[in-house]
Amino acid sequence: MKNLLKKIVKPFIAAPKDDGLRVIRLDTVDSTNRYLRQYQPSEDEEMTLVVADNQTAGRGQGTNSWESEAGKNLLFSLLVHPTMLPVNRQFMLSEAHALALREALSGYADGFMVKWPNDIYYHDSKISGTLIETKLSSRGIGSFILGTGINVNQQKFMSDAPNPVSLRQILGHDVDRDELMNAVIKAFKKYYRLIVNGDYGTLSALYHEYLYRRHGFYPYQDARGEFDAAIVEVQDDGLLVLRDKEGRVNTYEFKEVKAVIKTEE
Repeated sequence: MKNLLKKIVKPFIAAPKDDGLRVIRLDTVDSTNRYLRQYQPSEDEEMTLVVADNQTAGRGQGTNSWESEAGKNLLFSLLVHPTMLPVNRQFMLSEAHALALREALSGYADGFMVKWPNDIYYHDSKISGTLIETKLSSRGIGSFILGTGINVNQQKFMSDAPNPVSLRQILGHDVDRDELMNAVIKAFKKYYRLIVNGDYGTLSALYHEYLYRRHGFYPYQDARGEFDAAIVEVQDDGLLVLRDKEGRVNTYEFKEVKAVIKTEE
């Protein structure tokens, strides 16, 4: 895994290695997720990684855009074909990816946690987001794309995003993006192996261990307004279960509830 990206001359497609990983490096692309949607992998590709220095139409969840200064951050999408995984457990892939991101970033500083469903937070600031796209087949999950942005060396954020942070801002110096990418892929392969082996319990336990706001009551907001609640669990299908201070338990799909995070003026 050493110098995974430095071996690639842009633009270039590296042949799959013994572990079935193909790496594609691009200067500029509209969206790495869109690139992989149109991509046809070879039979020996277990995973396909597309990394771009710049995205012209990078997206976050829903209609959100992803701000990234060209050449400063990590912008990549990972394609896997987890046909062994039941469709109703596909959230396990999101858990594996989020854990891999948290582990890789934790090699640089303490304080990184997974914010449901798959953002990575440094204390109360967002350093990474992931957009997931699933394609089902007759065998189950035909393809699963994880499109991720990590704020690495960007120092100023110009959008109205309320709480972005980068590794550069945390550490006070630039970080080698290739080394970080290597660490992410190494960690993802480890957690993905738990899925392949059917060890869903271990994966879920680790996800809960590193869950942002795992202990205690914090402010949330749903369609009825703002309230304080504690996390009960995240179910295998990805639904978030919260208990409010009156003891009422509610289950939420993504976008039905959001954490209220106080930002500095």
